[in-house]
Amino acid sequence: MGRRHPCDNRGVTQAATPSTTPATIHADRGAHTLSIGWSDGHATTYDLTVLRWLCPCAYCRGEAGMPGWLDSAPTLTPEQTQLEDMHLVGNYALSPHWGDGHSTGFYSFTQLRHHCPCAECAAVRQEVIP
Repeated sequence: MGRRHPCDNRGVTQAATPSTTPATIHADRGAHTLSIGWSDGHATTYDLTVLRWLCPCAYCRGEAGMPGWLDSAPTLTPEQTQLEDMHLVGNYALSPHWGDGHSTGFYSFTQLRHHCPCAECAAVRQEVIP
């Protein structure tokens, strides 16, 4: 059996729970929103501009100690927040394709639930952060 490097998390998956498992996903381009109904009964609606600001890809977030493009506080254009398409990534994430061609951000369901903008979830986050 090979020795694993401490940083080697290949093959390690986060267990899905009802709070991080979507039951429904609906993009409403006219309303500029993405709605997710979670298996635990909770519902989340994200504004697409907010969702674009949450992009987790290396280009937007940075890597290797370098800041990402979103760290430069750009002004997002309408094309950059226009949802063109969306794909499931396995059973753990969504991959939105934006109007400017950007499509490298995989938004995990755990990340999406963590960033739920509703008052209830915001209050829970405030309790956790001192």
